[in-house]
Amino acid sequence: MRKYNPSLRTDQLSQYRTSIHGKRLVQGDSKVAVCTDCHGVHDLRPAADAASNVNPLNIAKTCSRCHANADYMKEYSIPTDQFTKYGTSVHREALNVRGDLSAPTCTTCHGNHGAAPPGVATVQNICSNCHVFQAQLFSKSPHQEAFNAARLPGCVTCHSNHAVLHPGDQNVGTGAEAFCTNCHVAGDAGSVTAKKLHQNLAQLEASIKDSDQVLAKAESSGMEVSGARLELDQARDSLTKARVSVHSFQLGPVEQDIQNGLKVSARTMQAGNEALGEREFRRKGLAISLIFILATMFGLYLLIRQIEHTTNEEQT
Repeated sequence: MRKYNPSLRTDQLSQYRTSIHGKRLVQGDSKVAVCTDCHGVHDLRPAADAASNVNPLNIAKTCSRCHANADYMKEYSIPTDQFTKYGTSVHREALNVRGDLSAPTCTTCHGNHGAAPPGVATVQNICSNCHVFQAQLFSKSPHQEAFNAARLPGCVTCHSNHAVLHPGDQNVGTGAEAFCTNCHVAGDAGSVTAKKLHQNLAQLEASIKDSDQVLAKAESSGMEVSGARLELDQARDSLTKARVSVHSFQLGPVEQDIQNGLKVSARTMQAGNEALGEREFRRKGLAISLIFILATMFGLYLLIRQIEHTTNEEQT
């Protein structure tokens, strides 16, 4: 291949032989995917081509030709709803809707030529390729040991695998949509911690919202609050950090981020209220000035009338 393109890899076949597809092919299973099933025959295109079957935007659909076909996959006794679930996921939205080519698709997690399903003990290592900080926090959390003991996969226990939905603060705590209640019961230590975590997140989010409303009101009144608005972004950053710190499943790291954000939102709230106070002061000053101007104009009017009246009397 060197004379065609020195940068082209030539280890695809050796990788394929290590994959579940390659191993079953050697065992005589002719239904498994081979090169042409994914890449095509006469319609070969480079992976960078948007029309290619193996372009990141099309990979999931290519895999679904076999893996979403219940009749074709019947003898393998594995699920065939992966493609449907992936279609609802935040990963698919990022890739196909927002056009983020770095977002995961089938081969990102399972590999392409060396395709192999990640095991229970290694799935969090797959996720950590992108979600580095969350993985680091989880590895030091009390859940790491508990999950290992129960042989539970770290990330997918809460977030699922193919149907990874948009996470939200409602997933933390003891509410109806909380992941925590899948394992913890009301009153146990984990439930109490989860509830406090949710309360902290809700407190900062509410504080940011209140501050934003005050600043918006001041800005719509013509007051200069761009500095405070820019500073409020720091509070939003703290909220984002707190949502990541939740993966430590400890109050300390989360509360630290929350307190940092609350201090910022309190300052911006004060700046917004001061701007509104200045607006009221200016309005009162303007009202007084208008009254003074009108009084002066009326006084001048009376003076002119008096002068005209005096002049008319002298002329007569």
